[in-house]
Amino acid sequence: MQKRDSLFQRWQWQSIILMVALLTCSCAEPPKNIFQGYVEGEFVYVASPIGGRLDALTVRRGQSINKGDLLFELEHELEAFVVKEASEKYRQATEKLANLRKGKRPSEIQAIEARLKSAEADLRLARIEYHRRVKLNKQQFISEESLDRARTEQSRKRQRVREIAADLKTARLGARPDEIKAAEAEADAVKAKLAQAEWNLAQKRQVSIRNGLVFDTLYYPGEWVPPGRPVVVLLPPENVKIRFFVPEKVLGRLSLGQKMFVSFDGGKTVPAKIDFISPKAEYTPPVIYSSQSRAKLVFLIEAVSEPGSVHLLHPGQPVDVSESSPKERSHE
Repeated sequence: MQKRDSLFQRWQWQSIILMVALLTCSCAEPPKNIFQGYVEGEFVYVASPIGGRLDALTVRRGQSINKGDLLFELEHELEAFVVKEASEKYRQATEKLANLRKGKRPSEIQAIEARLKSAEADLRLARIEYHRRVKLNKQQFISEESLDRARTEQSRKRQRVREIAADLKTARLGARPDEIKAAEAEADAVKAKLAQAEWNLAQKRQVSIRNGLVFDTLYYPGEWVPPGRPVVVLLPPENVKIRFFVPEKVLGRLSLGQKMFVSFDGGKTVPAKIDFISPKAEYTPPVIYSSQSRAKLVFLIEAVSEPGSVHLLHPGQPVDVSESSPKERSHE
């Protein structure tokens, strides 16, 4: 009985010692050159500013895409009809403007030229008749009244030539400046409506403007998509960030562009470089709370990994960030 009590007491003391050791280990500070963090994705939400039925969804979740790849297409029959109508109106407006600028038709100008030649011939005859009557008047063969009639006829023929010459000049110049200006304004207005219609049609078909990964799709073909609601969520590789937090005493030895090493579950380590250092302190965020760090002031640091390593990092993934590689740390 005493032996059993002695063994029980020894077991109690060993348990207490083990618990103290575990508590001591759990309260120990993590390595000073390793900082806790996580992977964050800055997503690109692709939407159309114009609503409509989703006719085609050409990508799927997890698919890698390139710049220019089609993502989705909404119904666009109405927009295509508006573009066709606006194109026809613009064609008519430009033809009207060109017609006003180039003046009358060649046949009409030729008719005016013929009238001018006839009037000039009449003027020559009237001039000859006037000079003849001046001589006859000096010889007193005709009266002053007859000479006045010849003078008046010559003046009338001369005025007629001037009128037809002015008509010919106007015909060659085209329409009046105010008419041309009004036609130009009309053509510009129709062109603006055509550009608006073409833009509306183009918005029904969205393509990727960057390389990346299709993180999610939010609608199925046949569903109605309201204006401005995203249909596809993209994650470009350059938008994958490693966020970690360092105390103030460490902040001084970190700089933009500095190389860091990111480790995560599975024993893998990828290189990264710092591209943002927060200018203000904050309390340790809940995502990396621990009993030792929850009340500490820290600074947010963001880093980006090398392009060849981005596929190993996933948003929400916990990571450890160090200034030295695992091989260097093993020799410290």
